[in-house]
Amino acid sequence: MFMFYLISCKQTGLRRSSLCYLVAILLLLPGSLPAKDGTPSSKAEVFQISSNQSPKIDGRLTEPLWKQASPIGPLTMVEPKEGTLPSEQTEIRVAVTHGAIYFGIMCYDRYPDKVVSYTMQRDAQLSGEDHVKIVLDTFLNGRTGYIFAINPNGARYDALIEKEGGGENPQWDGIWEAAARRSKDGWSAEIYIPIKTLRFGIGLRQWGFNVERRIQRLQETDRWASPNRNFTITNISQAGQLTSIPVFQQGRGLTIRPYTLGNRTQNNPEESFSTDFDPGLDVLKNFGGNITGLLSVNTDFAETEVDTRRINLTRFPLFFPEKRTFFLEGSDIYAFGLGMGSFHSYDIVPFFSRRVGLAEGQTVPIDVAVKATGNVGRFSFGVFDALMRPMDGLAPRTNLFAARGFQSIWAESKVGFLITGGDPLGRSNSWQAGIDFIYKTSRFQGNKNFLVGGWALVNNREDLGNDKIAWGFKIDYPNDLWDVSLVFKRIGADFDPSLGFVPWRGINKLNFDVMYKPRPKWPWLRQIFNEFFTQAVWDLRGEILQWRIFTAPINWRLESGDRVEFNIVPYMERLPESFEIAPDVNISAGKYNWWRYRLEFQSASKRRVTTKFSWWFGTFYDGKMDQYQAEISWRPSHHLNLALEGEQDKGSLPSGDVDIQLTRARINLFLSPNFQMLSFLQYDNLTKSLGMNIRLRYTYRSLLDIFIVYNRRWLEINNIFRPQLNQFFVKIQYAWRI
Repeated sequence: MFMFYLISCKQTGLRRSSLCYLVAILLLLPGSLPAKDGTPSSKAEVFQISSNQSPKIDGRLTEPLWKQASPIGPLTMVEPKEGTLPSEQTEIRVAVTHGAIYFGIMCYDRYPDKVVSYTMQRDAQLSGEDHVKIVLDTFLNGRTGYIFAINPNGARYDALIEKEGGGENPQWDGIWEAAARRSKDGWSAEIYIPIKTLRFGIGLRQWGFNVERRIQRLQETDRWASPNRNFTITNISQAGQLTSIPVFQQGRGLTIRPYTLGNRTQNNPEESFSTDFDPGLDVLKNFGGNITGLLSVNTDFAETEVDTRRINLTRFPLFFPEKRTFFLEGSDIYAFGLGMGSFHSYDIVPFFSRRVGLAEGQTVPIDVAVKATGNVGRFSFGVFDALMRPMDGLAPRTNLFAARGFQSIWAESKVGFLITGGDPLGRSNSWQAGIDFIYKTSRFQGNKNFLVGGWALVNNREDLGNDKIAWGFKIDYPNDLWDVSLVFKRIGADFDPSLGFVPWRGINKLNFDVMYKPRPKWPWLRQIFNEFFTQAVWDLRGEILQWRIFTAPINWRLESGDRVEFNIVPYMERLPESFEIAPDVNISAGKYNWWRYRLEFQSASKRRVTTKFSWWFGTFYDGKMDQYQAEISWRPSHHLNLALEGEQDKGSLPSGDVDIQLTRARINLFLSPNFQMLSFLQYDNLTKSLGMNIRLRYTYRSLLDIFIVYNRRWLEINNIFRPQLNQFFVKIQYAWRI
């Protein structure tokens, strides 16, 4: 096959093409024999019960049904010894009624006192603790799905699968219940998911399904279906199947969620308090299970956590993720294209929902918003429309719209479109349209992942020029031993979608990344990450603007769970104009070459006290810069978690010295998994502002939510913190399900 490919390249004149060579390299990478068939072999039959047999969700597994239901089958170790028996036994049972699905989980452990679990927080990152994670592909399409997880303290985590199974969006919150209990045999848990929480394919008698257990003290991961290191549990195309799914009853499929909001605000000590009382309403209608409609009147996001401040040493805006619940419902459908960005950096987000309800950094009230998401056969779609309230001196009344659809083709691939309309600032004739295609297989060379995707976008607005087109592609081989990708983007000089995020226009950008991740058989070392990431940016005339080479001569994950890393990163950048990096400190236009280095240590998350320290040093443009980042977390019990984070960027440039400081502190108190108080303080010496956000949340049976939010801000003037904002919210919402 490889020889045939090289001959084809030569005959078509592509012999010198970097794209041709990349695919040739992928074909040479180690593979395995093709699978005998393309269907998952793991199957489990649900245990059907009547509604009056429903278990009490207390985590104890004492009901007779859990003894009658058969476990789904044994898990297999993925880490550290792929394909072997787990060190501890795990039993998972699944029961259903016509309106709900239940999971009974028993995690045996011969050393229950060594179970690692430190939090009760809703949506906490449980990756550093013992936990069990469940994924459901309710449309059996191998592309989208739900994630539910629980730890031994009953902390719940839920998310949507995104990025073609390569990631998850934890901002989504569904209505479900769970509880966990520890015992002399280990720990157990029960999970209850109402069918009204899920979208699912009508008439399907089986769903995609997988389970994974983490035993943190051993750095061990055990999985039910596809226990292969090339895949994560979010690779839903490799899931097993839940069979004998009944015809679920939705009732009317109607959820009515009214809320009341009380707000008392004082913007500064010279002003008196203002008091507001606002009602609101969310109505969700499930049309048979596969289509969901949502109406929101006087939409409010008072309970949403404030954004984390970050230091920006670049000339481009930072990307902040969406956190508002209304926009997260069905957000996986709106994901567009392949290779739009990496980590927390994005080159293009065609539909960036934070443009809705925010303009020029100010909140714009949403009078009414509607959205619908669903699946019709192999076609998935999402439609969104919002009417914004006019704001004097900022924006007129505007209507904002987005529609996304894609057709599933072959086993794991898709082709789709995206359309947006409207402008938050009221600029006329604003729209955007695009198409994308993704070919994906999880059976490349037998059991490897391989993706190829391309996309194109065009937008319009009255104030834009003629070059309003962007397009790009990505070739990706994301696997355990080798992870190789090539990404190209061309972004027009006038490409500026009103409902999108595009920090840099008028460029071509190429990324070529290689990671080689062997596991040497050394008793103290778990895995080595050899990283070689390159980036080049040039303008539309062909002049190079920026390049960067990120290397990791040392990036070792130790058997203890600790990690050490050393990086060498040479840069080149050509600045078309000067920009301010700190008050009265500018970097002038011109061409710069510099070298950066990083030392980093991160302790294992299995400990009560964890630390992370990072030091960037070396030259920076035409000066020097040291960047220190430190984090320390102390979890004295699962009822109290404390964390302190700090960053200092200190440097010397020809135009002046830089000393930027940022401090964040978190104090999280949990009376139970359903009663928590999260406190967040942050200060930076650029704005000289100290902010405090305290959020108390009480949840009763996943239907009643009470939020009490207190926001406070002080401004440092002449070394004295003077009070500014003083704000208090109380929000009560209840969900009636009919």
